[in-house]
Amino acid sequence: MNDVHTPERTVPTRASRLRRHGLRWAALIALSAGGWALGESIGLTAAGLFAALIVAAALAVTGRGPSRVPRPLGKLAQGVLASAVGLMVHRETIAALGSLWVPVVSIAAATLVISVAAGALLALHRDVDAVTGSLAMTAGGATGLVAMARELGGDDRIVAVVQYLRVALVVVSMPMIVTFGFRADTGTGTATATDGGGAEWYVALPFLALFIVGGTAAASLLRLPAPATLGPLAVSAGFELGGWSDAVSVPPMLMTAALILIGWQAGLAFDRASLRAIGRILPYAALLTFLVGAACAGLGILLAHLTGASLLEAYLATTPGGLAAVLAVSASTSSNVTFVAAAQVLRLVIMLVTTPIMAKAFAHFSSRRRRA
Repeated sequence: MNDVHTPERTVPTRASRLRRHGLRWAALIALSAGGWALGESIGLTAAGLFAALIVAAALAVTGRGPSRVPRPLGKLAQGVLASAVGLMVHRETIAALGSLWVPVVSIAAATLVISVAAGALLALHRDVDAVTGSLAMTAGGATGLVAMARELGGDDRIVAVVQYLRVALVVVSMPMIVTFGFRADTGTGTATATDGGGAEWYVALPFLALFIVGGTAAASLLRLPAPATLGPLAVSAGFELGGWSDAVSVPPMLMTAALILIGWQAGLAFDRASLRAIGRILPYAALLTFLVGAACAGLGILLAHLTGASLLEAYLATTPGGLAAVLAVSASTSSNVTFVAAAQVLRLVIMLVTTPIMAKAFAHFSSRRRRA
């Protein structure tokens, strides 16, 4: 009798699994760094997050990426981003609004209502749930909303694609609208959007640790939604308004690392099924995004009437996204940068604080209505 030899299946050893895992992370890091450098060179907004999202999604769909970002790193990235937003709430900027804060906050609240309504319409699509729809259509705070989407039970892949579709449309269209719609000269502006600098990184890090750890713990005790975002945001804004964290800022490389982690977190969750679902959603989401932008332009006209600001300043103050680009255009057109910055930052904070609460409430209402 002849012996029949069957090939033995090779069982990967622990060392080989670790080596393969390390190579996947190395490829993700190297490609994301290259994409970030390319995005920075062409002036792309949130270049680190864009590059990380695209690279991670491509590797995940082809089966060549890591499985996921470790949860503690994702929480840390949320805290860093939230602290950066909180530190933008400068007393001088808010005080510069003077008696105009009531119409500015009212317009921000109206923007929130429009966003939630658009989110409800998006949630009518069979591939979108109520939380995802609300977060995806909120006009402002794209990076923060993507960061907290998974924590709130939403689909961060859909939120990321729809939010950055909005940001891309705003950033591309805004210079053309300012130049040809308002006939503004963008080459002779005298105002500048300045950065107040900040303490050295080794001075800033203890503050950031306090904001992130203390804020997250306090928000968790209070049972707030998305505690890793709302907690650090509230604590850092409180310190900034109280004058206890003057000259403290998030180190640029730490901010970039946080954006890259958030991009990886969303990108690594992609698969072929999710790509097909997003392809079905995208035309519908693009139409709603255009309508939200048009509604924000209408609110800009109302803001100009209520505050006496120029139509250009009101348009820039109500533009739904792209804060850095908005401030750069505002500075280059000799607009009132302080007014535009205060309106944009107030809206950003209002969106990040209230959207999680409204998204959860809307999801609860929708589930009760379906059961009824």
